[in-house]
Amino acid sequence: MIIEQIWTNNAWRNFNYLIACPETGDALAIDPLNYQQSLNLAKKHGWKITKVLNTHEHHDHIEGNKPIIEATGADLLAHNGARGAIPNIDTPLSGGEVISVGNSVELEVIDTPGHTMSHVCLLSKTPTPVLFSGDTLFNAGAGNCHGGGHPEALYNTFAEIFSKLSDDTKIYPGHDYIVNNLQFTLNREPSNKAAASLLDQVTSQDTNNPLVTTIGLEKQINCFLRLENPEIIANLKHSVPNFPCQPTSKDVFLALRELRNVW
Repeated sequence: MIIEQIWTNNAWRNFNYLIACPETGDALAIDPLNYQQSLNLAKKHGWKITKVLNTHEHHDHIEGNKPIIEATGADLLAHNGARGAIPNIDTPLSGGEVISVGNSVELEVIDTPGHTMSHVCLLSKTPTPVLFSGDTLFNAGAGNCHGGGHPEALYNTFAEIFSKLSDDTKIYPGHDYIVNNLQFTLNREPSNKAAASLLDQVTSQDTNNPLVTTIGLEKQINCFLRLENPEIIANLKHSVPNFPCQPTSKDVFLALRELRNVW
């Protein structure tokens, strides 16, 4: 499996992706907002884009669909619940299905509601797993729920799916928000040395060759995966009115998500 992470350099800081089979040159384009970048890169490598996948229905993930499909004849794949929001879906997806690209690439579809209720992530069937996480799990952060999502659903996605992935799973998100996300972690957990060190490392990183985190690293630097941390809980008790004395992990997650909305 060959992965090309494409920095779009737009106001929303999107990443687009091409995933290619090295045997056949067939490629899958994920959320190709800047469709010309994807087309140019596929042409450079001699690949044929045969499938386009939208992780969810927001405009900055679907607006490239029409021109890239017109140029390639690719099939469009998206969550089966997004059929009213994403035009002309060829293959509606459900969790547990496997997407094949060429002869050698297999990607498991994971139903991951929260950012929207019709969101999918892809998990590669490779010795070192790779998660294409769209706008749910970001490097050092979590997606918002403003555009048709729900924070309790997002908590369940984190608790039941992301937290249980193997620590070596690589994370490829839909946007580059790592600097702001690390700053938020340090606002909530000032003693987090791993987050502070990583912030120094990525503040001036080349977004054309960005850091790729893992679930293991995320568990060290992402406050949404550190819900049992005493410092985070103590700070929430001081900053959130009526925060429970004995909070559940869900209480902590929802409070963090609400604070991140206005931070």
